[in-house]
Amino acid sequence: MLSPRIRAFLAEPRFAVLATVNIDGSPQQTVMWYDLEGDLLCMNTAEGRIKVANLRRDPRVSVCIEDGYRYVTLTGRAHLIEEQERAQADIARLAVRYHGYERAQSMLEQFRSQRRITILVPIERASAHGF
Repeated sequence: MLSPRIRAFLAEPRFAVLATVNIDGSPQQTVMWYDLEGDLLCMNTAEGRIKVANLRRDPRVSVCIEDGYRYVTLTGRAHLIEEQERAQADIARLAVRYHGYERAQSMLEQFRSQRRITILVPIERASAHGF
């Protein structure tokens, strides 16, 4: 589904904008760290966030990753992984991806004090512009 050029673009540590559906049907957007695992988009958040409540009610998501006028939009239905060993490992991996090993280590204490949730999105549709 994703071309090698799109995979290379997504492999770079850019920020994603995750859109979920609020209870009133309006969109809710959040800037997120992400990583691509095959054809799964992996993100992570803390329990209690609006996006978590939205995803429990309606798993449909749209995610946009941009670099100026080049962007990729991915859609799918999110699966929440609440098992803490996995969720903590995922946030640690994402912290290293975005900040490097040394800086990530100083962030892990804060993450360990939170109940974390991994958001996995099997990519159902992808569109790209500027490639």
